[in-house]
Amino acid sequence: MNLILLGAPGAGKGTQAVRLAQKYSIPHISTGSIFRSKIKSQTPIGIVAKSYIDKGQLVPDEVAIQIVEERLEKEDCKNGFLLDGFPRTVRQAEALDEFSHVDAVVNIAVPLNKLLKRITGRRTCSKCGESYHIDYLNGKTTCAKCGADLIQREDDNEQTVTSRLDVYQKQTAPLIDYYTKKGVIINIDGDGDIEKVFSSICEKLG
Repeated sequence: MNLILLGAPGAGKGTQAVRLAQKYSIPHISTGSIFRSKIKSQTPIGIVAKSYIDKGQLVPDEVAIQIVEERLEKEDCKNGFLLDGFPRTVRQAEALDEFSHVDAVVNIAVPLNKLLKRITGRRTCSKCGESYHIDYLNGKTTCAKCGADLIQREDDNEQTVTSRLDVYQKQTAPLIDYYTKKGVIINIDGDGDIEKVFSSICEKLG
Protein backbone atom coordinates (compact mmCIF):
# COMPACT_ATOMS: atom_id res chain seq x y z
CA MET A 1 0.00 0.00 0.00
CA ASN A 2 1.34 3.42 -0.99
CA LEU A 3 0.16 6.06 1.47
CA ILE A 4 0.60 9.80 1.96
CA LEU A 5 -0.12 11.67 5.20
CA LEU A 6 -1.27 15.27 4.84
CA GLY A 7 -1.79 17.80 7.60
CA ALA A 8 -0.40 21.08 8.87
CA PRO A 9 2.71 21.09 11.09
CA GLY A 10 1.70 19.69 14.48
CA ALA A 11 -1.32 17.76 13.18
CA GLY A 12 0.20 14.50 14.41
CA LYS A 13 1.42 13.07 11.12
CA GLY A 14 4.64 11.71 12.61
CA THR A 15 2.91 9.91 15.47
CA GLN A 16 0.31 8.31 13.22
CA ALA A 17 2.89 7.49 10.55
CA VAL A 18 4.89 5.28 12.93
CA ARG A 19 1.78 3.32 13.87
CA LEU A 20 0.53 2.96 10.29
CA ALA A 21 3.94 1.84 9.04
CA GLN A 22 3.96 -0.93 11.65
CA LYS A 23 0.38 -2.00 10.93
CA TYR A 24 0.87 -2.24 7.15
CA SER A 25 4.54 -3.33 7.25
CA ILE A 26 5.75 -0.48 5.05
CA PRO A 27 8.61 1.99 5.59
CA HIS A 28 7.82 5.36 7.15
CA ILE A 29 9.55 7.95 5.02
CA SER A 30 9.77 11.30 6.79
CA THR A 31 11.30 13.94 4.56
CA GLY A 32 11.81 16.12 7.65
CA SER A 33 13.97 13.42 9.23
CA ILE A 34 15.91 12.98 6.00
CA PHE A 35 16.57 16.72 5.80
CA ARG A 36 17.63 16.92 9.46
CA SER A 37 20.03 14.02 8.91
CA LYS A 38 21.57 15.74 5.89
CA ILE A 39 21.77 19.05 7.79
CA LYS A 40 23.56 17.33 10.67
CA SER A 41 26.01 15.74 8.23
CA GLN A 42 26.40 19.14 6.48
CA THR A 43 25.88 17.66 3.04
CA PRO A 44 25.40 20.11 0.14
CA ILE A 45 21.65 19.42 0.08
CA GLY A 46 21.54 19.72 3.88
CA ILE A 47 23.13 23.17 3.79
CA VAL A 48 20.60 24.34 1.19
CA ALA A 49 17.70 22.82 3.14
CA LYS A 50 18.77 24.47 6.42
CA SER A 51 18.72 27.93 4.91
CA TYR A 52 15.01 27.49 4.11
CA ILE A 53 13.93 25.50 7.19
CA ASP A 54 15.44 28.06 9.59
CA LYS A 55 13.14 30.68 8.07
CA GLY A 56 10.07 28.47 8.27
CA GLN A 57 10.00 28.11 4.49
CA LEU A 58 9.59 24.99 2.37
CA VAL A 59 12.65 23.35 0.83
CA PRO A 60 12.63 23.94 -2.98
CA ASP A 61 10.57 21.42 -4.94
CA GLU A 62 13.52 20.15 -6.97
CA VAL A 63 15.51 19.26 -3.83
CA ALA A 64 12.59 17.47 -2.13
CA ILE A 65 11.63 15.59 -5.31
CA GLN A 66 15.19 14.35 -5.87
CA ILE A 67 15.50 13.05 -2.31
CA VAL A 68 12.14 11.23 -2.34
CA GLU A 69 12.64 9.68 -5.78
CA GLU A 70 16.01 8.27 -4.65
CA ARG A 71 14.44 6.95 -1.43
CA LEU A 72 11.53 5.19 -3.18
CA GLU A 73 13.97 3.30 -5.40
CA LYS A 74 15.26 1.36 -2.38
CA GLU A 75 14.34 -2.28 -1.87
CA ASP A 76 12.24 -1.74 1.26
CA CYS A 77 9.71 0.30 -0.73
CA LYS A 78 8.96 -2.57 -3.11
CA ASN A 79 5.71 -3.50 -1.32
CA GLY A 80 4.62 0.00 -0.40
CA PHE A 81 5.58 3.11 1.56
CA LEU A 82 4.20 5.85 3.76
CA LEU A 83 5.22 9.40 2.92
CA ASP A 84 5.20 11.92 5.77
CA GLY A 85 6.08 15.49 4.74
CA PHE A 86 5.97 14.90 0.99
CA PRO A 87 4.45 16.09 -1.26
CA ARG A 88 4.04 19.60 0.11
CA THR A 89 3.14 21.35 -3.12
CA VAL A 90 1.10 20.42 -6.19
CA ARG A 91 4.33 20.46 -8.20
CA GLN A 92 5.76 17.78 -5.91
CA ALA A 93 2.54 15.74 -6.21
CA GLU A 94 2.70 15.89 -10.00
CA ALA A 95 6.33 14.75 -9.92
CA LEU A 96 5.43 11.87 -7.59
CA ASP A 97 2.79 10.72 -10.09
CA GLU A 98 5.56 10.45 -12.68
CA PHE A 99 7.70 7.95 -10.73
CA SER A 100 5.17 6.23 -8.46
CA HIS A 101 1.46 5.87 -7.66
CA VAL A 102 -0.64 6.63 -4.59
CA ASP A 103 -3.35 4.36 -3.15
CA ALA A 104 -4.67 6.71 -0.46
CA VAL A 105 -4.00 10.16 0.99
CA VAL A 106 -4.86 10.61 4.68
CA ASN A 107 -5.58 14.25 5.52
CA ILE A 108 -5.44 14.93 9.28
CA ALA A 109 -7.27 18.18 10.09
CA VAL A 110 -6.71 20.16 13.33
CA PRO A 111 -7.78 23.78 14.11
CA LEU A 112 -4.88 26.20 13.53
CA ASN A 113 -4.96 27.72 17.05
CA LYS A 114 -4.45 24.26 18.55
CA LEU A 115 -1.61 23.52 16.13
CA LEU A 116 0.37 26.52 17.39
CA LYS A 117 0.07 25.34 20.99
CA ARG A 118 1.00 21.77 20.04
CA ILE A 119 4.17 22.73 18.19
CA THR A 120 5.60 25.39 20.48
CA GLY A 121 5.13 23.00 23.41
CA ARG A 122 7.00 20.13 21.80
CA ARG A 123 10.25 18.92 23.31
CA THR A 124 12.57 16.36 21.74
CA CYS A 125 15.24 14.15 23.30
CA SER A 126 18.67 15.40 22.27
CA LYS A 127 19.96 11.83 22.08
CA CYS A 128 17.27 9.33 20.98
CA GLY A 129 14.77 11.71 19.36
CA GLU A 130 11.77 10.72 21.52
CA SER A 131 9.03 13.39 21.46
CA TYR A 132 7.22 14.95 24.41
CA HIS A 133 4.94 17.91 25.16
CA ILE A 134 5.32 20.32 28.06
CA ASP A 135 1.67 19.78 29.03
CA TYR A 136 2.54 16.21 30.05
CA LEU A 137 6.13 16.59 31.32
CA ASN A 138 5.20 17.95 34.77
CA GLY A 139 8.34 20.09 34.74
CA LYS A 140 10.71 17.27 33.76
CA THR A 141 13.56 18.21 31.44
CA THR A 142 15.08 14.79 30.69
CA CYS A 143 14.02 11.87 28.48
CA ALA A 144 12.15 9.04 30.21
CA LYS A 145 13.75 6.53 27.84
CA CYS A 146 17.45 7.40 27.90
CA GLY A 147 17.84 10.22 30.44
CA ALA A 148 19.26 12.77 27.99
CA ASP A 149 18.23 16.43 28.01
CA LEU A 150 15.05 17.51 26.25
CA ILE A 151 15.35 20.37 23.80
CA GLN A 152 13.06 22.57 21.73
CA ARG A 153 13.81 22.29 18.03
CA GLU A 154 15.08 25.55 16.52
CA ASP A 155 12.11 25.70 14.14
CA ASP A 156 9.52 25.15 16.91
CA ASN A 157 9.56 28.74 18.22
CA GLU A 158 6.35 30.77 17.86
CA GLN A 159 7.59 33.09 15.10
CA THR A 160 8.84 30.27 12.89
CA VAL A 161 5.78 28.11 13.59
CA THR A 162 3.43 30.94 12.60
CA SER A 163 5.38 31.30 9.36
CA ARG A 164 5.25 27.54 8.74
CA LEU A 165 1.47 27.45 9.24
CA ASP A 166 1.06 30.38 6.85
CA VAL A 167 3.23 28.62 4.26
CA TYR A 168 1.13 25.46 4.71
CA GLN A 169 -2.13 27.28 4.09
CA LYS A 170 -0.84 28.96 0.95
CA GLN A 171 1.21 26.18 -0.65
CA THR A 172 0.25 22.80 0.79
CA ALA A 173 -3.51 23.02 1.38
CA PRO A 174 -4.16 22.94 -2.41
CA LEU A 175 -2.97 19.32 -2.28
CA ILE A 176 -6.28 18.46 -0.63
CA ASP A 177 -8.09 19.63 -3.77
CA TYR A 178 -5.56 17.86 -5.99
CA TYR A 179 -6.07 14.47 -4.33
CA THR A 180 -9.82 14.98 -3.84
CA LYS A 181 -10.16 15.25 -7.61
CA LYS A 182 -8.21 12.00 -7.95
CA GLY A 183 -10.62 10.31 -5.54
CA VAL A 184 -7.97 9.07 -3.09
CA ILE A 185 -8.38 11.54 -0.20
CA ILE A 186 -9.45 10.36 3.27
CA ASN A 187 -10.33 13.19 5.66
CA ILE A 188 -9.70 12.56 9.36
CA ASP A 189 -10.62 14.71 12.39
CA GLY A 190 -7.25 15.02 14.13
CA ASP A 191 -8.55 16.98 17.13
CA GLY A 192 -8.64 13.97 19.45
CA ASP A 193 -6.40 11.55 21.29
CA ILE A 194 -3.83 9.46 19.43
CA GLU A 195 -5.74 6.16 19.69
CA LYS A 196 -9.00 7.66 18.45
CA VAL A 197 -7.33 9.25 15.43
CA PHE A 198 -5.45 6.03 14.62
CA SER A 199 -8.63 3.94 14.80
CA SER A 200 -10.42 6.37 12.47
CA ILE A 201 -7.64 6.14 9.91
CA CYS A 202 -7.52 2.33 9.99
CA GLU A 203 -11.29 2.09 9.70
CA LYS A 204 -11.35 4.23 6.58
CA LEU A 205 -8.34 2.53 5.00
CA GLY A 206 -9.99 -0.86 5.54
